Amino acid sequence: MKISKSTLFMIVVALSVTVLIVSNIASTKLFDFFGTGLVWDGGAILFPLAYVLGDVVVEIYGFKVARKIVLVTFAMNLLAVLALWIVQILPPGVGWGNQAAYEAIIGFMPRLVAGSLVAYAVGQIANAFVFAKIKVATKGRRLWLRALGSSLVGNLIDTLIFVSVAFYGVISPVQFVGLICIAYATKMIGETLLLPVTYRAVKFMKKVTGDDHYDKKLRLRNVFFK
Repeated sequence: MKISKSTLFMIVVALSVTVLIVSNIASTKLFDFFGTGLVWDGGAILFPLAYVLGDVVVEIYGFKVARKIVLVTFAMNLLAVLALWIVQILPPGVGWGNQAAYEAIIGFMPRLVAGSLVAYAVGQIANAFVFAKIKVATKGRRLWLRALGSSLVGNLIDTLIFVSVAFYGVISPVQFVGLICIAYATKMIGETLLLPVTYRAVKFMKKVTGDDHYDKKLRLRNVFFK
């Protein structure tokens, strides 16, 4: 089946929203990192895909479109949080004995989501900005350089904000520092391993859309506005 430009764009937006919502929910579980005693949040498993998507969007559609998708994803996740919170405060039905379990997991979601949403928005926009600038500087060559170079910045900002807001004071200092290091390393390793996917996605989307955007006039003062 042939995919149109509009259908492809809708798929990209849907994936962006889905990845963040699932990552937020998965982040409520912390698990031991291969017997080291350090903790790892479940959201780190899927979240690297968010930055792969972000890179592909900037490559094809440009920084401004990437920023719009980030804001739409942000809004849809707020909607998900609101729905989960309303469900939580509704009185449990007769015979349903899982209210405490629901609150134990979903009840921690507001702090997790606050950290995740702020981290996602700032980290993704920073990633998109660096990606766009590297693309112009390298005249569109070395996709791997702008993909990983932008992620080094975006993932660092994302990880520091998310772990600080979501877990500071909840886990021990050693676990806190360990979580930052492990989460950051995991995201970078994940994106590095996903580079072939990034290349294939970019090639496919360029073929479908015929687009290859260069943000030659992008300035730092225009990152969040204009």
